Amino acid sequence: MQQGIYFALPRNIHDIIRWVKLRRIKIILQYDGTDYSGWQVQKEAITIQQILESAVYSVTGEHERVTGAARTDAGVHAFAQVAAFKTRSNLEPQVLFRALNANLPHDIRVIRAEECPEDFHPRYSARDKTYSYLITHPVDYSVFLRPYSWQIYYQLNCGLMREAAECLIGKHDFACFRASGCSSKSPVRTISTISISESPSVDFMNFTFNVPLIKISIRADAFLRHMVRNIVGTLVEIGRDRHPAAYMKEVLALRNRSFAGPTAPAHGLFLEEINY
Repeated sequence: MQQGIYFALPRNIHDIIRWVKLRRIKIILQYDGTDYSGWQVQKEAITIQQILESAVYSVTGEHERVTGAARTDAGVHAFAQVAAFKTRSNLEPQVLFRALNANLPHDIRVIRAEECPEDFHPRYSARDKTYSYLITHPVDYSVFLRPYSWQIYYQLNCGLMREAAECLIGKHDFACFRASGCSSKSPVRTISTISISESPSVDFMNFTFNVPLIKISIRADAFLRHMVRNIVGTLVEIGRDRHPAAYMKEVLALRNRSFAGPTAPAHGLFLEEINY
């Protein structure tokens, strides 16, 4: 009998998948965070990361971690969250894009998918991130804006708020705006820009709502837990004339959370942009 070299053939699709080289897929997604307990997987709560990993398994048959650029809190929304996962699937990114969306709920959408270098990391490769916070006045009411903005019943002095925000720009110890339970080793962050804009109306799906809107946008190299919401809460206290603009500088120097303002509600916060 002639001797030869034999190769074991794969018995099923899962064996075939294991033979294929791992690829790294980068996705950009939007989500309405209202019904979710934030980004990160939790044992007894529904999260964005958990839903995405289930969708990846449905499409590829692989249990892979989907790593996000930002760990948004419960109730926080995203216009352009960035995430990545590994796969041995040979599906093209555009096919993955459509297949993932077919397995996601209506309030989570992948808006782009592409193959990326193996060393790409959504969080650590990012240069900076921008979060924006929306504030409206409930006297000029809109049911469509209520779930996505902090409705404040008093007028705010945006001039004072802008003056107060100036001292936050640059590299500082932001321990005063750091929530308990934050896992970051250092409270030092660098804020490159803070803008506070006012609009007399809001355009939405070709409709115009005559509702005054305040938008607070903060760009930084990274953020601490609840950092943006705690900054917004302190700015609102100053905007109400409860403190002078210089109070923000005092709070920053004290490095004590108890001296800063209240934490703004999560539903007004949006992860707007991530730059690489």
